[in-house]
Amino acid sequence: MASSEIDPIHQFHINKIVDLGAPGGVQLAFTNSAAYMVAIVAIIFFFLTYATRGRTLVPGRLQSLAELGYEFVASTVRQTAGNEGMKFFPLIFSLFAFVLIANFVGLIPYTFTVTSHLIVTAALALVVIGTVIIYGFMRHGTHFLGLFVPSGVPAFLLPFMVVIEVISFLSRPISLSLRLFANMLAGHIAMKVFAGFVVMMSATGIAGALGATLPLAMVVALTALEFLVAFLQAYVFTVLTCIYLNDALHPGH
Repeated sequence: MASSEIDPIHQFHINKIVDLGAPGGVQLAFTNSAAYMVAIVAIIFFFLTYATRGRTLVPGRLQSLAELGYEFVASTVRQTAGNEGMKFFPLIFSLFAFVLIANFVGLIPYTFTVTSHLIVTAALALVVIGTVIIYGFMRHGTHFLGLFVPSGVPAFLLPFMVVIEVISFLSRPISLSLRLFANMLAGHIAMKVFAGFVVMMSATGIAGALGATLPLAMVVALTALEFLVAFLQAYVFTVLTCIYLNDALHPGH
């Protein structure tokens, strides 16, 4: 049995597909991770384009699914950031769709889960925080710094509270990226471990095959759980994005 078949970490390896050289001493390559990200964007683009091509008054199944996704994200934005937050809807919907499809694609056997890599989730989180900072200063100027100055705090406590608020703000991209990365990584490792038990026990004979039914049941249960986690993590990422972008709209406490 090949080690890659039972190694739970092998599924996260990044492999080169096309070597792009090393301009300026920086090694560049088109990898399996990049290929899956391109494929995910293509899936989202072609699905939405095809599903909404007719825009009929009585929608079909695909159009209904596309409209359901639109309304789900739009209602989330309005509930957490108000109607004014809809100006960020294209960004928020794009992040939700990318994370959701990436999570679901990663559940297909022998595929690659891009959201199980911290560099990917960190990049998404930095896009969110970067948007908050840039838009906050563009709209409010230096008044955006009021985000770090809680109202009603006694003067002698204010320096400590400002430090706490700054640390809290800087920790946002860390928590946003780590939450998604850790959940997807842990879930896929657990599934791979139990799947490995099934293979190894089945190879030991009839008794082993009978004993393999327990880890097989765990694999089935974990797979169902991972589908739920895949959606919940995309939803949590979207909700937190809306909350953080609301600070760019209303920086005052």
